[in-house]
Amino acid sequence: MKIWSISLHNIKSKPLYTFLSVFILSLSIALLIGIQQLKNAFKNQIEHNVGNIDLVIGAKGSPLQLVLASVLHLDNPTGNISYKEAKKIGKHPMIQSAIPISYGDNYKGYRIVGTTKDYFGLYNATLEKGRFVSASMEVVLGATVAAQLHLNIGDTFLSSHGLVENSLDVHQDAITVVGILKPTQKVIDRLLITNLESIWDVHHHEEEKHEEHAAGHHDEHDVHHEEEKEITSLLVRFKSKRALLSIPRKINKDTNMQAALPAYELHKLQEYTSIGFKTISGIAYLILVISCLTIFTSLYKMVKERAFDLAVLRTYGASNFQLVQMVLYEALTIVFTAFLLGFLFVKTVFFFTLISMQTNYQQDVLQALPFKDLLQIATLIFTMIIVSVVLAIYPIIKMNISTILSNEK
Repeated sequence: MKIWSISLHNIKSKPLYTFLSVFILSLSIALLIGIQQLKNAFKNQIEHNVGNIDLVIGAKGSPLQLVLASVLHLDNPTGNISYKEAKKIGKHPMIQSAIPISYGDNYKGYRIVGTTKDYFGLYNATLEKGRFVSASMEVVLGATVAAQLHLNIGDTFLSSHGLVENSLDVHQDAITVVGILKPTQKVIDRLLITNLESIWDVHHHEEEKHEEHAAGHHDEHDVHHEEEKEITSLLVRFKSKRALLSIPRKINKDTNMQAALPAYELHKLQEYTSIGFKTISGIAYLILVISCLTIFTSLYKMVKERAFDLAVLRTYGASNFQLVQMVLYEALTIVFTAFLLGFLFVKTVFFFTLISMQTNYQQDVLQALPFKDLLQIATLIFTMIIVSVVLAIYPIIKMNISTILSNEK
């Protein structure tokens, strides 16, 4: 007896029930997978990119904004600080390293960050090809930037002022690509890394040109330029975690700068966003329960309506186990189809949504969901479906063949 073919025939015979079951179940699966993937992507962004950064020092303002702008590069900076004052802080005996970063320009939406070579060590970034920056107006590309913009060693381009792509405020100093980094799956993949001198030279170029015609003022300008060099923020690593108790408070109290703790600020952000994640997850679980009830209703109705047909099959030699198989195959076919559609729907939506926003948020959202997370979701769904099937097939187990055939029910 071809139990599988009978199950397929039953599915085809009730297209409305089948469509509703697949649609509702695939919707709940898509929500569960989607929210889990977003949670993982957000968690990865925080864990991978904070790394060993204990403290971020920048201009007064929102500490969360400072961290998002300087660590994750997902916000605008709170302002600039004096490079001279920042270097003094970096000499504190409890500070292991203080890496300056300066930014405010972009190329086709990707941020150009001026910093020192130590910055690459924060992300364990290594060169795929080329070399590191050794002079002003040279740049090393993150892997995502190189792939998306099709840039290679020796290529040149003009940067734009601001953090959003524009063609109205374009600098006239050409920047040359000298290196490309290996993929790290971290924020540095979508950055263009140069030295601090490049950032300063670009922004002071026009002012310097105006001073060049007057030799008497040129030397004075150089000194003035040196004194007023600014950076966006300072990324600090401590020699001991005990420094967390004193240095941030001292900076916030005694200077015109602010100190923000990345781990603390991003943990708060995670707490805020978890409310939204939990709400959407709750809706997804509710839809999942509704879809399981729909499948149960469909299967139970099928068993009751076709009691006579099932009794006939029993008289022709079919066992209770084979009848149970028939119902189980029908349910598993619906679940497998819904799971596949839900999974493909999530991947498709993420892919096309992130293509339109790739310069800012594509970092690792499209990475495959860990197998254990997919397995947990699949296990939950199949468990609920098995329970629905067990309840639906109860009439088969208790079926009285002679009574059904005699009443032709």
